[in-house]
Amino acid sequence: MAVKIDQKIKGYNVVTPEDKARDAAPAQSGGSISREKAEAELPMADVIQMHEKIERPEILIGSTYKIKSPLVEHAMYVTINDIVLNAGTEHELRRPFEVFINSKSMEHFQWIVALTRIMSAVFRKGGDVTFLVDEMKAVFDPKGGYYKAGGVYMPSLVAELGSIVEDHLKTIGMMHDPDMDEHQRALIAEKRRAYEQGSKKNADASPVVVIEEDIAVTGEGTSFPPSATMCHKCNNKAIVIMDGCATCLNCGYSKCG
Repeated sequence: MAVKIDQKIKGYNVVTPEDKARDAAPAQSGGSISREKAEAELPMADVIQMHEKIERPEILIGSTYKIKSPLVEHAMYVTINDIVLNAGTEHELRRPFEVFINSKSMEHFQWIVALTRIMSAVFRKGGDVTFLVDEMKAVFDPKGGYYKAGGVYMPSLVAELGSIVEDHLKTIGMMHDPDMDEHQRALIAEKRRAYEQGSKKNADASPVVVIEEDIAVTGEGTSFPPSATMCHKCNNKAIVIMDGCATCLNCGYSKCG
């Protein structure tokens, strides 16, 4: 069928069968589309996640931690380098990429190199790498552990390396400390005040001259009595005897419940 065009042609397009079917379909109301379908039709951002095919950039952000253990003669320096993914966007992530351990002590050189290479491979693999912390902190030295500065017990050198990895992952936001509720914080504060008041009363009532000792300070700046023993729950030397019961001034654990 011929159609006569009396006006000047300014533009044209080809109508496909799909266009005809869409025009013939009844119009849908604004609330008929589900939320899931609407979100699926939105353009998705190209978010890069950590995986083993990501190439190492020229510059990485790093943090170095010092370990001074009685098990080794010289200090050990642990460096963890991070890669920044999706830099400059709302999806920016900082993820561990590699780890190095340097020390003058050579007696542990072989297993340190092997451990750092395995840990770096796990970091570059991506995913949830926080399991390394629990695995490393569960390693016990058959010769016995030691107390590091602040009175925290370390069952082995590997466990302290795991503790450093834990601190680093908390720094970059991959791990978080379990929050105490208000009641637990109030209970711990009350026990500390009661212990301090009891210690002052005993010191005032005793005619014996009391020799002051250095107070152990933890990484969080909390001080505990030098006579405190280790708490098996939080691994801090914060267990004291209050009212005939072993009580932890750090986490609130009490042997008497």
